[in-house]
Amino acid sequence: MKNFLSATLFITALATAFVSCKDNCVQTVTYRGTQSVRVTLNELRTGVKTLPAQDLENPGKIYAKDNYLFINEVKKGIHVIDNTNPSSPKAISFISILGNVDIAVKGNILYADSYTDFVALDISNPNAVKEVSRIKEVFTNGQVDGIGWNYNASDQTIYDSRYKMYTTTQEIACDPQPQYYYGLPNASASFDSKGLGFAFSSGNPSTSGVSGSTARFAIVNERLYAVSQSEMKLFSLQNPENPVKDGSLNLGFGIETIFPYKDKLFLGTNTGVQIWDNKNPQKPTYLSRLDHARACDPVVVENDIAYVTLRSVNNFSRCGRAIANQLDVIDVSNAASPILLKTYEMESPYGLGIDKNKLFICEGLSGLKTFDATKPMDIKQLQHFKNMNAYDVIPLNNTLMLIGKDGLYQYDYSNPNSLKLLSKISVKPVS
Repeated sequence: MKNFLSATLFITALATAFVSCKDNCVQTVTYRGTQSVRVTLNELRTGVKTLPAQDLENPGKIYAKDNYLFINEVKKGIHVIDNTNPSSPKAISFISILGNVDIAVKGNILYADSYTDFVALDISNPNAVKEVSRIKEVFTNGQVDGIGWNYNASDQTIYDSRYKMYTTTQEIACDPQPQYYYGLPNASASFDSKGLGFAFSSGNPSTSGVSGSTARFAIVNERLYAVSQSEMKLFSLQNPENPVKDGSLNLGFGIETIFPYKDKLFLGTNTGVQIWDNKNPQKPTYLSRLDHARACDPVVVENDIAYVTLRSVNNFSRCGRAIANQLDVIDVSNAASPILLKTYEMESPYGLGIDKNKLFICEGLSGLKTFDATKPMDIKQLQHFKNMNAYDVIPLNNTLMLIGKDGLYQYDYSNPNSLKLLSKISVKPVS
């Protein structure tokens, strides 16, 4: 992987700069910019390796299968965790996969994106994961955390970027008071940079696992659906080790997430919820959509009620400019004509999960909120866990698995009025 550095300064509070003035009148500025990254196809396709367990640094999506958790390390790979005892999860290994964001598992085969490619891995032995097949150049672009990547077929190179903190100094007129800057609207800079024994018990080999609400991959029976920003890719899993891409559907623009429910596929988009009929798994057909204010938008469904979180974002997000922070409750009993039942005000909602009327909503820096959703028209908040940065959840068998930017949390929610923290794996402290 080759790195080419170009720092782009953000005009939002995401890029916070601190300026301090010393006696010698030297100004020190720290800010967040982006570092350009180029990945060749050769680097991409020789990059799958099984490594010793590693610390969480920038965790993304989460996936549960049997007694295992799979946590994405954004664009780097997948942490494999033995979760037989949620009170004492054990990191087993790390699967290095360049450009990985999404995960799905069926039996002993794990499916992952790797920038342009769709990869199938045998995880029977998590300490010696094997690549069993790869479908090349399935995806041409993507976006994570407001940063987009693109594939250039002419030079067979992926062009990406990543966030990086920079510090610069310069002489200025002395000021006895420290100053704080939030964004540096007219500044820019460029720099030089150098290159940056357990057996897997799958239970029923035909079963798939459970993803969080922010997933772009969904497995239904013998088929995997992968949504990009504008398309749905269809893969046959009749031979799990050798998936076959056998279809693609145009979805419009702004597709974010996919959630299967009964014989329907619910797609979260940045302008509304799309519902697709999946009675014919080889060819889903469009049924309806319910528009909402422009916002980031995952969706989950239970008992013919869809729960959708809308989050306000800044201009740099893939969702575009948005102002909504809310939970929408939608009646989808007639999927051809969904009805918005009620909207609840939220703070800054991200992923969510629902299990037997127990609703869990991640509020980013505002933490985790739990609700009693027995009556969708009268949802009641039960608890609010602060001091965490919550991103997405999987509620499963009375264990809530929560991934946040500060780590993995697990709770016992058998008593929904009083969740009990079972364990936490923290992210590696920033040095």
